[in-house]
Amino acid sequence: MRFIHTADIHLGKTYRNSLGEAERYEDFFRCLSGIVDNAVKKKVDFVLIGGDLFHTGQILPKTFAKTIEILQPLKEAGIPCIAIEGNHDWIHRRNNISWMEALSEMGYIRLLRPSRTEDGGYLFEPFNEETGTGGHIQLGGLNIYGLGYIGANAGSHVERICEAVTTENNLLLFHVGIWKYSPVEIGNMKIEEAHPLAEKFSYVALGHGHKPYVIETPAGKSYAYNPGAPERVNFGEEKYDKGYYFVAGDDGKFSPEFKPTDPRPMLVEAINLDGAEDADTALARFREQVQEKLVGKTDVRAPLLELKLAGRVGFHPFELGRERLRLALDEFASPLHVEIKNHLSLVARTGGEEVVKKSLAEIENDVLHELIGAHSKYQGREEELAGLSLAIRDLVLKGDVEDDELLGLFSDNS
Repeated sequence: MRFIHTADIHLGKTYRNSLGEAERYEDFFRCLSGIVDNAVKKKVDFVLIGGDLFHTGQILPKTFAKTIEILQPLKEAGIPCIAIEGNHDWIHRRNNISWMEALSEMGYIRLLRPSRTEDGGYLFEPFNEETGTGGHIQLGGLNIYGLGYIGANAGSHVERICEAVTTENNLLLFHVGIWKYSPVEIGNMKIEEAHPLAEKFSYVALGHGHKPYVIETPAGKSYAYNPGAPERVNFGEEKYDKGYYFVAGDDGKFSPEFKPTDPRPMLVEAINLDGAEDADTALARFREQVQEKLVGKTDVRAPLLELKLAGRVGFHPFELGRERLRLALDEFASPLHVEIKNHLSLVARTGGEEVVKKSLAEIENDVLHELIGAHSKYQGREEELAGLSLAIRDLVLKGDVEDDELLGLFSDNS
């Protein structure tokens, strides 16, 4: 038996109101198309998608239509595409059918979702091809169970998940991260909480974290695999390996092989402006350093670029506004998308002594730490929740998140 395990495709993501919006939108479809083409070429038995097929639960109709177009070759080849919902796919207001449910009803995916018993247990009902619903499907003697995103306390559910499975030769598709490997994600569990899954499932197909990793039991047996996102989704992923798993299995033993993809180039560079006395001097140094860092980049595709300005300067950092920096950048570079983070600190002189004033980012972080730490319920989680708050702020300012996704983030941390 051979199959492909991928996750975190994030179809529909783009940079709104950006010149590179249309091209960035296509990146994620091109990535999935390549995986589908390989699945058909290799004649795999099935494809697994470990959640976050879409970037948001409320996608555009054109995104849905293009998804069908990309998945059509699998359907024509008779290759089942088995999927679960990630936190990005999930519609938190359940009064309408989701796009994932629609794809399942139409036969483009088999969406696995368990039901719950009155006492909080799990019930993995057999998948119904007519309705496109169920939590368990059997293919070639392999029992595949699906469990999408279940929130911040996923580790406490492991015992109930294992109790609900009574078959042999099992595989679990689960959208959850492991704290050891995804320290900034929400919806993770501790590695020791995951280990009981190895006793019930021969292969645990993970999604959620965008960096690939493998989980082993204390005895050194590999049992859970996270392929990461095959395309670079967010800044911070520029050094991650990108790809998916091609898996061969026989008699409950699986041999995953990581297959690299070809994501758009992403560059995150620090620009040192320390000691610049005025904005013009800083701007000249900005041009010089950025040009130097872009030299030798051979990929013909326009990169995604994040620039972090750092240093103590003799002028107010606001004088070096983002628009002024972007105009300077346009003189010699054409990134598909650029984000500039200003971490400059103003050095003022008082009575002949230098006084370093904190940057705006430092002030924001300090204030959030103090507010969060003042509540006894959140003490010890200041760093995590401050980071989440700033991430939500940035997403809202960029227009890169829908209200349902924000609601889910808040719900997970309540």
